[in-house]
Amino acid sequence: MTTAVATPFRFFSLQVVRTRRLGPSLVRVSLTGPDLHAFASDGRDQSLSLFLPQPGQSEPAIPVEEGDGWWQAWRELPDDVRAVMRSYTLRALRRDAHGSTVEIDIDFALHGVEPGAAAPAGPASRWASQAGPGDRVVVLGPAVADNKAIRFRPPVGADLVVMWADETALPAATAILESLPAGTRARVWLEVPHAGDRLEPLTAADAEITWLVRDEGAPDALDAIRAAELPHTRAPYAWIAGESGRVKELRRHLVREREFDRRRVTFVGYWRRGMTEEQLRERGEG
Repeated sequence: MTTAVATPFRFFSLQVVRTRRLGPSLVRVSLTGPDLHAFASDGRDQSLSLFLPQPGQSEPAIPVEEGDGWWQAWRELPDDVRAVMRSYTLRALRRDAHGSTVEIDIDFALHGVEPGAAAPAGPASRWASQAGPGDRVVVLGPAVADNKAIRFRPPVGADLVVMWADETALPAATAILESLPAGTRARVWLEVPHAGDRLEPLTAADAEITWLVRDEGAPDALDAIRAAELPHTRAPYAWIAGESGRVKELRRHLVREREFDRRRVTFVGYWRRGMTEEQLRERGEG
């Protein structure tokens, strides 16, 4: 299998080193591989494409096409052979003494794997909940540290960072908070299903974080943010990520009601209620 794709992204053939359950709905999978030294990212909300094997496969089937032709070649593989592709965020990377990446972490929000779940688990949740050392995946990730798959880009002079994320965007939100310089003012809402999913970020920022825990009867995110009193600032910047419908509602609130400059609001729909990633991709939204 080739590992070359047009810069700034390429395929990385990886295997699981370890897994760690972080909470009722969250599991961390650590990955390594011989060519990971070429993986380069400035972190924050770095987006990745993760390829998983079909049931019965020892490793994911991806095309050997180089360059931009890989997408069409992947689509043309038989449905029961073609690797399952899902979008995830880099949670962390670790480097050796020479500065080369040796491990990366991806955090998975699990849905449908618990007994009696209302809806069945998707392929990524099933895989992550059962993953073990040696399991193989492929990641389409960055070979250039500053790349277009990093969306969190506060303008110079931003004097307040406003954030909302649900559990699917929690890894990105946490990585962002950990990257903020000391003294950065931030007002943050993080939404999770269960109290055990609260993962307090280690941040030097002056961050006020509100956890919205759904099974504790937390208020609706839009109501909570609408009712909040934000610090008076001249140049706020907002980053909101998670379920697409909620992201659009929150962006509308910030732009229309809070009068944020729409150019200073980054909004990312990680998923859409009632639709699979395949369905979104068919509609050109994935």
